[in-house]
Amino acid sequence: GDGPLAIVLAPTRELAQQIADECKIFAQTSKIKTCIIVGGAPMQEQRSILRQGVEVVVATPGRFLDHLQQRNSNLNRVSFVVLDEADRMLDMGFEPQIREILTNMPDKHQTLLFSATMPEEIESLANEYLKKPVRVKVGAVS
Repeated sequence: GDGPLAIVLAPTRELAQQIADECKIFAQTSKIKTCIIVGGAPMQEQRSILRQGVEVVVATPGRFLDHLQQRNSNLNRVSFVVLDEADRMLDMGFEPQIREILTNMPDKHQTLLFSATMPEEIESLANEYLKKPVRVKVGAVS
């Protein structure tokens, strides 16, 4: 395939599945194809789906990076990247994979970073990879 238009990264298979389910409902009336790429699922099936081409990939960072490294997908068309529960992804040790993915994004893309907390690591990631970020604060931020 030509690579996805949007990538949503989530810390767990369960959250990725919830997000993918919502994306599929949202895209029902369009030709937008969504797939879920997570560890613990057969690599071959995922490879096949990615190579056929999808518009939206919902994934855990480690497994998606595996597919990028195996050239089963690419980032050439990505316009939107969503980092959901970024603080949890960093807590789970996904920072190197997230950095690798973000470093290889096209110049023109939009990154949305969602985090319940804003520890130093998230601030650092945001400062490094987000251009002119808009911060939306709901309630107290720790």
